[in-house]
Amino acid sequence: MSSADAGLCFTRGVRLWDVGTGHQISQHLTGHTGPVNSVAFSPDGKTLAGASGHGVRLWDLATGRQIGDLLTGPTSGVGSVAFSPDGKTLAGGGGYDGLRSQVWLWNMATGRAISHRLTRPDGAIGSVAFSPDGKTLATASGDGTVRLWDATTGHLVRDLVTGHTNGVYSVGSVAFSPDGKTLASGGISGQVRLWDVATGRQVGNSLTGHTGPVTSVAFSPDGKTLASASVDGTMRLWDVATRRSR
Repeated sequence: MSSADAGLCFTRGVRLWDVGTGHQISQHLTGHTGPVNSVAFSPDGKTLAGASGHGVRLWDLATGRQIGDLLTGPTSGVGSVAFSPDGKTLAGGGGYDGLRSQVWLWNMATGRAISHRLTRPDGAIGSVAFSPDGKTLATASGDGTVRLWDATTGHLVRDLVTGHTNGVYSVGSVAFSPDGKTLASGGISGQVRLWDVATGRQVGNSLTGHTGPVTSVAFSPDGKTLASASVDGTMRLWDVATRRSR
């Protein structure tokens, strides 16, 4: 499915689009009983995961049919999903559950939750991302903090004190660079920050230019360009080496 993109649909379904033509290539992928918050393709492009307030559903992209039962985790719903690079694990981040934000991990072979789940007494989880080697999971939460977790053990590796303004989903998105050495984060402040994963320190100055909260960040495959999207209605492309907007 490398030529396809998925779009959220607030009528409880997911649409697939041909990136080359811009045409819709399938009917709605249905099954959710509420708005779909996030979608993610499996690494092999055969499966799509969709998160909602009730849990996560999986679809076979060849047939458009649901795979297995609803994956359930945080009682307050799942806001973001991400597959591990090997496709064996799915992470889903949610809101408060017993006054603790939670990230659940599911085994894709069995559809069952893995024994450990990642919890902290902080804001709702707005974004989850696996490192390219699959060993680390990054989470962005509503207390303005990005955290790095050991994806195998579920242990906290470190907190990144981001400086993004506190508030609900104050860090809207996180993304690893292709080499796994840098993490990008965008938040309600409208700034994009780069972090050294090994040290936890911010790399250089923040990337500024957006006039509204940043909701999504993504690196190009070669790691030289970073894209950021904002509620100000713009998307910016940044040269990672010079930190200038292209």
